[in-house]
Amino acid sequence: MILVTGGAGFIGSNFILDWIAHEQSSVINLDKLTYAGNQNNLATLQGNARHVFVQGDICDAELVRGLLSMHKPRAIIHFAAESHVDRSIHGPAEFMQTNINGTFTLLEEAKTYWQTLSGEEQSAFRFLHVSTDEVYGSLGADDAPFTETTAYAPNSPYSASKAASDHLVRAYHHTYGFPTLTTNCSNNYGAYQFPEKLIPLIILNALNGNPLPIYGDGQNIRDWLYVGDHCTAIREVLAKGRLGETYNIGGWNEMTNLDVVHTVCSILDELKPAADGKPYASLITYVKDRPGHDRRYAIDARKIEKELGWKPVETFETGIHKTVRWYLEHAKWIENVTSGEYRTWIGKQYGAAS
Repeated sequence: MILVTGGAGFIGSNFILDWIAHEQSSVINLDKLTYAGNQNNLATLQGNARHVFVQGDICDAELVRGLLSMHKPRAIIHFAAESHVDRSIHGPAEFMQTNINGTFTLLEEAKTYWQTLSGEEQSAFRFLHVSTDEVYGSLGADDAPFTETTAYAPNSPYSASKAASDHLVRAYHHTYGFPTLTTNCSNNYGAYQFPEKLIPLIILNALNGNPLPIYGDGQNIRDWLYVGDHCTAIREVLAKGRLGETYNIGGWNEMTNLDVVHTVCSILDELKPAADGKPYASLITYVKDRPGHDRRYAIDARKIEKELGWKPVETFETGIHKTVRWYLEHAKWIENVTSGEYRTWIGKQYGAAS
């Protein structure tokens, strides 16, 4: 048995589906079901005894303690987090509560549980903390990619809260000998991603004939990682990672936001041409840049390849085709997640389109 936090979110649900398909042990899935958590992501596991869903908050120490005592997991994979930079700018308090206080609560309860184990069970236990490359700050055009020893320099409330959680995980290993592992990944994309993030937002807006909002000049660069590759990497780190270590997980796919949008538009032009015959790229609209927008992220993923033998299988070209096809084939899923609240948020965030 393993315990996964945030397992109804984008990466967490993909991980659980991947785990059930490739591993033998069962999963306890603890998720608060905030706006980005969606049990429909896991509909194919309905009735599967190997997946046990529990709705709850990682800040609830009593709940976490009870789950650990009842199910006695051999590992915790910690995805649960508020993760959208724009939302952290408008309302940082929830990010501090979930990402910092929630991680602290989880660490405290997990450490106490781990200390009750003995022998092989204690030595085999792992706490894997899933984090982001945004904790490292922003790179210049000619700077070397982030490595595991890059100094932290978070520039948004979101990345600052994740940096704090990373430091807590590190401290619990060095202070208590608690068996932790940390992964810092680049921008994920793929199935089940909530359409506030760039790629699903562009797909959804294009299909509805709405403007495709691009921050600033569109030249911000990100390294793109297909979520299926990320899930495989996490399983490798859990199985073979050295205790107390950090592993950067990247896709080796640096692209500007504008190039990503043009790529998505071209695929949509091919697979589902617009009714008016115009290319989807004609909908591109530039909006005011967000405060503190990091210019470039890039991951050096050589450590995980050298130590654990992992490297991404998907190129951006193969992964983005799979992703666009998935959204075209799952219109009902999109309809279910794009509620009135979502539309209000999009209007608030991108209302300054010009």
